[in-house]
Amino acid sequence: MYIVKNALKSLGRSKGRNVLIGIIALVIAVSSCLGLSIRQAAESAKSTTLEALNITGTISYDRSSMMNDIMGSGKGPEGGGFDRDQFTDMMGNASSLTLEEYETYASAESVQDFYYTLTAAFNGTDELQPVTDEEEDEDSQSSSMFGGFGGMSFPGMDGSGSMFSSSDFSVIGYSSDSAMTSFIDGTSSVLEGGSMFTEGTTEYECVISEELAIFNDLTVGDTIVLTNPADENETYELSVTGIYTSSANNDFSMSVFGKSQDPANQIYMSTAALQTILDASAEYAEENSDEESETEIKGTVSATYVFADTEKYYAFEEEVRTLGLDESYTVSSPDITAFENSLTPLNTLSTMAGWFLVVILIIGAVILVVLNIFNVRERKYEVGVLTAMGMKKHKVAAQFMCEILVVTMIAVLIGAGIGAVSSVPVTNALLANQTESQTSQMNQMNESFGRPGSFPGGNMGGSIPSDIPDDIVSGNNPFENMFNSAENYVTEVNSAMNLTVVFQMLGVGLLLTIVASMASVLFIMRYDPLKILANRD
Repeated sequence: MYIVKNALKSLGRSKGRNVLIGIIALVIAVSSCLGLSIRQAAESAKSTTLEALNITGTISYDRSSMMNDIMGSGKGPEGGGFDRDQFTDMMGNASSLTLEEYETYASAESVQDFYYTLTAAFNGTDELQPVTDEEEDEDSQSSSMFGGFGGMSFPGMDGSGSMFSSSDFSVIGYSSDSAMTSFIDGTSSVLEGGSMFTEGTTEYECVISEELAIFNDLTVGDTIVLTNPADENETYELSVTGIYTSSANNDFSMSVFGKSQDPANQIYMSTAALQTILDASAEYAEENSDEESETEIKGTVSATYVFADTEKYYAFEEEVRTLGLDESYTVSSPDITAFENSLTPLNTLSTMAGWFLVVILIIGAVILVVLNIFNVRERKYEVGVLTAMGMKKHKVAAQFMCEILVVTMIAVLIGAGIGAVSSVPVTNALLANQTESQTSQMNQMNESFGRPGSFPGGNMGGSIPSDIPDDIVSGNNPFENMFNSAENYVTEVNSAMNLTVVFQMLGVGLLLTIVASMASVLFIMRYDPLKILANRD
């Protein structure tokens, strides 16, 4: 108790010096509070976003591994150039999994829900025209738009022998209501007067886009006729049960079905009904096709697995390998990928804040150590008197440590208060700058690749087709999202200061006190009180 009282009295006697120490400690405390708050904000944003994240996963063919195998087989640039024939053969063998295989993997314990879509290409009739009904040549479309691949076609992709065959409409079948994510999240909705087709129905019912309905003067209850792109005599009648509208970006989107690039040309129905059509098409082709051509309409399956949390997702890959998934396929989650990308600026800012915190603590500790060394040297006679009176050296050292502790803790409390008020606006301001820097860096990289303002085919070695709209060539490129999708970065935090940061601040205060006091303790323990008193001027 005596040590504490004497320490408090000493603080009053050396106000100037203690104010200087307090100011330095306050600067360190505020800086540390901001650094810790930024790091805590990153962790909070990560955990909060992750908890609200609907985690889905897909299984797809690992084309990057396929390319590595080709390059590593002596057919790459070092081995005499790229082997297009080998690439074409491997692409032809890279067929998607069957529905039965997808369903087998859905039996994994980690899977919470499973749904899939079935997509097929159809043409219209004179009474049913696509919204973007442009006169275009099929060969020029596939070769000029994707000239970087040298006009190669990959068999097995859509049953027609070409990756990009000409078709008017993409008919998408949904296995369940949960598969229709755009309607669940409110991006799309069925207009009043219509309704969605019954889940799992085998009836030829569909919903069409508002643009397509207006373009063809269609209403709920009308019947539309779709034809086989390879055989116009093969037709299917669908009843329109609803007309949907979508708030999503309706710019052109790439489609494996060539001309059906406008989302307005997408027709929705149940997978059961679409599969019935595909089965009927297979029977029709068997009865009417010759050996030289195949007219069967084929569909592509896209399956989605839903997981309760990230642990379940990461466990899924091991489980599907056990269930027989080949190593040539990979498991990925667009949700987790987008989530990790969205945190890039915040994680970068958190890392910078961590290094800033380390630098501040080191510099601050050095300054406090130097100040305390001068403090002890100036008060050497006081140390000699106290020890000569019988006070133990460790108690004298404890008094000096107590003085530093009081000053430091006061500075920490004031710094924590300042940090609590300024942490959120400062964090958001720094995050905005970091996001801008990240975006600018990405744009600069894209400019280096020549992507902005240029048609993607040109980036891959092709030429700009003559029938591409001027706004694409001039820079308003609707295909840009396919090759250069902007990340939805986390640009704002709502809270940065919490009890964790407060306790960390107290730890910082104790650390500074211990480090700054070590020098004074060492000096005091080395002093000889008799020599101090004898040598006093």
